[in-house]
Amino acid sequence: MQKKVLFFLFILSSFSLVSQKTFQKTVKLMGSRFDISVVEKDSIKATKFIDIAITEISRIEKIISSWDKNSETSQVNNNAGIKPIKVSTELFNLIKRAISISKLTDGAFDISYASMDRIWKFDGSMKTIPLKEKIQQSVIKVGFQNIILDEVKQTVFLKIKGMKIGFGAIGKGYAADKAKKLLISKGVKAGIINASGDMNTWGKQPNGKDWT
Repeated sequence: MQKKVLFFLFILSSFSLVSQKTFQKTVKLMGSRFDISVVEKDSIKATKFIDIAITEISRIEKIISSWDKNSETSQVNNNAGIKPIKVSTELFNLIKRAISISKLTDGAFDISYASMDRIWKFDGSMKTIPLKEKIQQSVIKVGFQNIILDEVKQTVFLKIKGMKIGFGAIGKGYAADKAKKLLISKGVKAGIINASGDMNTWGKQPNGKDWT
């Protein structure tokens, strides 16, 4: 009897796995390609969950984008050397985390390197090397030590005018991780969020195997 029950459960489990499929959608978010995949039984549910992930990533983009003039990050950058800016708990904690990484890496990782984007262009548009004086002026604005956080008021202040912060190094990975956690909380058992190489996977493929 016990063997029959175990066999029945095995068949039921196998049928459940086979009846599921991987649904994927590719979108451009945060200036990069995002491949969002979920394992579900039908396309309606899968589409709903993928849209939830897209909405979450778009929400984060509105917070950390340095290209969106209305984002919290842009408000911080625009007031560099002028005044502290009150930010959301999410952005405050992300900046705090970035500073911690900067300390651990002795400044090798530094979100204030965004201050140099006005003279160094990595989009192929640069025709000449910047003048030495301009490089020196930009280097002065780089330094995580000049990012001042006020825990009580939850404000961020960039001490030097013209200084900027940017999340190009960790933004996509952070957004992918947040979207993954949200989908898990919604009951999605398996999926992949590939943020241009920043991979977040959970669960297993429809055939029961690990993601490869």
